[in-house]
Amino acid sequence: MSKPDQDPVLRSARSEALVVLITWLCALTYTVSYCYRHGYGRSVEEIQFVHLCWGIEFPDWVFWGIVAPWSVCFIVAWWFSYVFMSDADLGEELPEEGAGTPMPTRDEEGDA
Repeated sequence: MSKPDQDPVLRSARSEALVVLITWLCALTYTVSYCYRHGYGRSVEEIQFVHLCWGIEFPDWVFWGIVAPWSVCFIVAWWFSYVFMSDADLGEELPEEGAGTPMPTRDEEGDA
């Protein structure tokens, strides 16, 4: 049997959702595994700090396990939303129900 033709908007939404899911799984796997390997079982003397501008310091495992991947995810999300995703024509806009009747005012309802 052949598949019925899918709506192009549905097909596009599914591919976009798949990209988002794969990106999320990659970020989750990297963050949890890196933070687990480099953040636990270390003595206080072994922890090194990453110094950023304005006197901000992070433990190295926090910077490379959380700050850096979240920054990459921000860039990927920007690229995804402005380059990869596209608007699709949804067809002719249908008139709304009751669009021809004006809304009653408070004075007309008797709640003066």
